Amino acid sequence: MSLSYPVASDHQLARLLQIGMVLEEVVEARAHKHYESLDEGERDAELEALLEGAAEESAGHRAELESLVDELEGDPVAYEEIEELVAARYEADTDTDGVLYDQLASEETAYKFYDDLVTAIEGSDVRFSVDRDRLLETLVAIREDEAEGVEEVTRLMEARE
Repeated sequence: MSLSYPVASDHQLARLLQIGMVLEEVVEARAHKHYESLDEGERDAELEALLEGAAEESAGHRAELESLVDELEGDPVAYEEIEELVAARYEADTDTDGVLYDQLASEETAYKFYDDLVTAIEGSDVRFSVDRDRLLETLVAIREDEAEGVEEVTRLMEARE
């Protein structure tokens, strides 16, 4: 499923929102896993706050997306399935720099996804069964949260250099 073209149907929109939910679940699971994997000596209040904030933000985004998918009558993706996938490919980079680089990559990926999704919806002339203005307001707000996340991680990385 590509975001290179305008969104053509409720079904396609539901699938794209579900991809966003998966992305949020991956970010949430990774932030939680990172937090647990750090040794006591690597932990500090600023890093822990960043990871906890990322997990809380992702959970909120997931809930907003799930609400939209419910209105489109799409089937949600089970969190446990995603968590297992994350655990299976997550085992690398557990030092502090790896944690920050991974978090930065997650935030950048999410930002790019929502930016492309907003563009694909704006380029569509389809009448969706969810309110278009509410849909775009939700996605634009999530995109802005991801941009702020990129900036926050970047500031923390620069402060540690």
